[in-house]
Amino acid sequence: MAHSLTPECTPLKHEYDACFNAWFEGYLQPAVNAASLTDEQRVAYSRQKAEEYEQKCGKVWESYKNCVQKAVKDKGLEDMLAEATKDDPLLEPPVQNGSS
Repeated sequence: MAHSLTPECTPLKHEYDACFNAWFEGYLQPAVNAASLTDEQRVAYSRQKAEEYEQKCGKVWESYKNCVQKAVKDKGLEDMLAEATKDDPLLEPPVQNGSS
């Protein structure tokens, strides 16, 4: 696994990555199989999985996010990130070559 922005955040990153990967593994296959579900069933499934994610990984994510935000501030990167966000606010996913 990769390291985080600072060594202090790396253990939290590893913990979050492991939690997310385990949750996503359990999410992905049923989501793929959900093609036969009604829209209402799909919405209910998505809501249930979001709640499950929040219960299993939410606190770890918040801890990791806070650590990275502190590291960004401590390293003086806030202005650079604000400028990059202003230049490219990522309001839509990037278009990949060959996609419509």
